[in-house]
Amino acid sequence: MSRTAKISRKTGETDIQVAVNIDGEGKSSIDTGIGFFDHMLTALSKHSGIDLDITCKGDLYVDGHHSVEDVGIALGKAFAEALGDKVGIVRFGSASCPLDEALGEAVVDISGRAYLVYECTFAQDKIGELDSQLIEEFFRAFASNAGITLHVKCNYGVNDHHKAEAMFKSTARALRQAVSVDPRFGDQVASTKGVL
Repeated sequence: MSRTAKISRKTGETDIQVAVNIDGEGKSSIDTGIGFFDHMLTALSKHSGIDLDITCKGDLYVDGHHSVEDVGIALGKAFAEALGDKVGIVRFGSASCPLDEALGEAVVDISGRAYLVYECTFAQDKIGELDSQLIEEFFRAFASNAGITLHVKCNYGVNDHHKAEAMFKSTARALRQAVSVDPRFGDQVASTKGVL
């Protein structure tokens, strides 16, 4: 079974194309027009093992909000579509990743229930050209549209780049664990309800 999906999303604010391969090699082609955001999405792909192809043409003359949030929406939808009925997946994943002085942590449940708990305080308003507050908006949009529960935080750190990257890498590793298939589940899902 191929766990892939392609999503096109066009609004008056953004024009986005997303392709996802859950069982990829962590290869990516990312172009959102926001360099630091591209860097974070590349890290998400590499460390999750999920191939991502993302292009976004957004109204960056306004600011980055629409582009970042809408990429989260489209990526979440593609992720959910690629996972399909979620038969056999481990479902839960957790990871902690350091980047020098910063430590990120993420816990994920591919539950069909969307929820985000986010904890991180940045020292600066921007990291490169990315408004630092938009990192939370991305994670919220992704979790909501993927139908996952995501707890993500930076436990501590000094450098904002390091803090953000530690959270993206932690999320990637948690997702890698959660989407993996456990043959012991057979054609079942990891839920006492029988559905996810």
